[in-house]
Order: sequence, then structure tokens, then C-alpha cells
Amino acid sequence: MAERSHNTGMGSRKALLGSAGAALAVLTFINLFNYLDRYVGATLVESLRRSELHLTDTQAGSLMSGFLIVFALVGPIFGFLGDSRSRPRLIAFGVACWSIATALSGFAWNFASLFVARAAVGVGEAAYVTIGPSLLSDYFPRGERGRVMAIFFCAIPVGSALGYVVGGFVDVHFGWRMAFFVAGVPGLLLALLCLGLRDPPRGSQDGEAMPEPQAATRPAAKYLELLKNRPYAITIAGYAAYTFALGGLAYWMPTFLERMRHVPEKSATFDFGIIVVITGFVGTFAGGWLGDYCARYTQRAHLWISAIATLAAVPFAWLALTVISPRTYLVCMVLAQLLMFLSTGPINASIVNLVRPTQRASANALGVFAIHLLGDVPSPLLIGWISTHSSLQQGVKLVPLAILISGLIWIFAALAQPAGLATPAMQGAPA
Repeated sequence: MAERSHNTGMGSRKALLGSAGAALAVLTFINLFNYLDRYVGATLVESLRRSELHLTDTQAGSLMSGFLIVFALVGPIFGFLGDSRSRPRLIAFGVACWSIATALSGFAWNFASLFVARAAVGVGEAAYVTIGPSLLSDYFPRGERGRVMAIFFCAIPVGSALGYVVGGFVDVHFGWRMAFFVAGVPGLLLALLCLGLRDPPRGSQDGEAMPEPQAATRPAAKYLELLKNRPYAITIAGYAAYTFALGGLAYWMPTFLERMRHVPEKSATFDFGIIVVITGFVGTFAGGWLGDYCARYTQRAHLWISAIATLAAVPFAWLALTVISPRTYLVCMVLAQLLMFLSTGPINASIVNLVRPTQRASANALGVFAIHLLGDVPSPLLIGWISTHSSLQQGVKLVPLAILISGLIWIFAALAQPAGLATPAMQGAPA
């Protein structure tokens, strides 16, 4: 009987590990298409300006801002639901929504219709981005979350790069409308995959039994409690400045290379996409593993790594955007993006580790609301406004300034978090 019990336990453990790996693979692949859909529009700015829609730079920038406003406003609703309802079903709903909205963008007949379609993408993405990290945190223990988040968020540079490459290629050969169709349709198949995921008990990987949350909990009280968590609140503030920089850079860089550096459209989207995917892979994976290794010695490790890497990126970002030399641009842009992506895994591990297991979807939702409303909602629009009234060369200078502010804020966040080692009793508890 003892031997049978032992074998059963081993079999259950193998099944759990297999389930966790499958969930990570599915959610990461969906995240890749999430960012492909999000950034395919960035490659189409010049085509949309020359098309029958005749978009201005301000209107082009507002497409991303409109999407992100909806994304940020709807996020807290899905975050609240994600702490009490079936997370795989909510994710599947979101993936289907954003895929349909992306495909509908290809039918736009004027700026207003395109704006509505791109903004509607935010409803679907809000469900996925707020709930995905929460679901993963209940598949993997605290000591592995930096690496898990690194794998999950590695889809950001890969998906963004594919958005540039696929969008640019399809636009050149088949037109901007077809680019939206190609980006949107595959997501419907991914939505079906979500329904096969298991929804593990919340807190099951945190060394303590956590009761399932009650659906009647008031959302306002839950979010107010999160705002009182000082290390979490400061971390999100730094993340907002970081997102301002990354969002502005991601949206305007292909256009910057075409207009200010006179790089052909196909080369501008492809070259920048290659830089993003390489630096994203290396930086995100390195940051995740480094964060988990250093966290053995102090629970502040994830925040310190994020702060130091981000501050180190500032001079390289400035040189890449101000020096005309192609060689200097290439070297500095690679180094700047590499250092910025280094913080992706650590900072998202910090967010889920700084709150209780039953708060994680809400914590991600509040974070999504703040970082986008204060970050990449205004940045494409502000850079576009400066470009309209001055030049795009002046507009992109906002990027290194925001990177500097982000690194400084994360230093304060690290100092606000209690020092020392994480123990089972501390896991999932707010600082």
C-alpha cells in the first residue's frame, strides 16, 4: 500500500509538472500573438498616411492611445473577475475579442472607424494580460517565477518584432488592410486552446492553504488595499515611466527610421524587428534567471536588477536617437534595448510576489491600468504631437528621459521593500 501510495504521488507530480509546462507554452504563445496584433499598426503608419484615410501623425499616434485607454479602463474589471472566476474561460473570451477586432480594422473606411476597431482590441487584451500572470503564479512556486515570467514576457519582443516584420511584409505586397486580416484571424484558434487549461487553486504554490476568494468582495476596497501596499505602488509608478519609454519607442521607431534616417520601409520594419527580437530574447531570459538567482540572497533582488539595468540604458538610448551614424545607432540601440528588457522578468515577478495570492489578478489589473494610462497611452500621442509641431527627432527625445525616471523610481521601490530572505510564511504576503 505504501509503495502504491508513493507511485501515485510520483505520478501526480509528473502530471502537475506537465500541466504547468503546457500552460506556460500555451499562455506564452498567446502572448506572442497579443503583441503581434498590438504592434502591427505601427508598421502601417506611412501607408495609412498615403491611403484614402489620409491620417496625420497625431491621428496615427492616437490609434495606439485609444487602444490603450480602453485596455487600461477595462483591465480592473477583468482583474476583479480573475480573482474569483474561471481564469481560462476569461482568457479565451479575451483572445477571441481582440482577434475579431484586429480583423475588423482591415474594413475601416475612415479614421473614426479605424479608431473604434483598434480601441476595441483593448477589451480583449485586458482580459488576457491581467489574468495570465496570475494563472501562471499558481502553476509555479515563488523561486521559479522570475524565470517563468521571463519566458512568458519574452513573447513581448518576439510578438512585437513579428508585428513589424509580418505587418511590413504584408503591407508592401498586399496592402495595409490584408495586414490586419493576417494578424487577427489566428487568434480564434488560440482562444479554443485556452479552454483546455486547468485553473489551479489560488495560492497552491505559495506554501500555504489559501481559501478561494468570495465573488462578493467589493472591487473598490480590494484596489484601495493594493494602493496602500507601498512597495507595490512605487513599483507600478516606475513601471509606468518604463512603459512610457518602451511604448513610444516601439510605436514610432519604424517611422523614425524611414523619415529621419531615410531607411526604406521594408528595411526599417525588418531591421528594427530583428533588434527587438534578439535583445528581447537575450535580455528577458538573462534578467529572469539573474533575478531568481539573486533572490536567494535578498528579496529586493528583482527590483534592484530592474533599477540598475534601466539606468544603464539611458545614455545608450539617448545616443541611438540623436547620433546620425548608422553604426552608432545600431550598437547603442542594441545595448539600450538589451538593458531595458533585462528588467521584464524581475519586475513582473516583483508585482506578483508583493501581494497575496488572492490579489494577484487584481494587482496585475491595477498595474495594467496605471502603466498604460500614465505610460504608453500618452507617449505615442505626445511624440506624434511634438512631431506635428516640431519634428519627430525632437519627439523621440522623451524616450530616454522616461527611462531615467523609471530607474530612479525603482530604486525607491527597492528601498521600500523589506530586506532579507523570503520564507514560506512571507510568500504572497504584502510588504
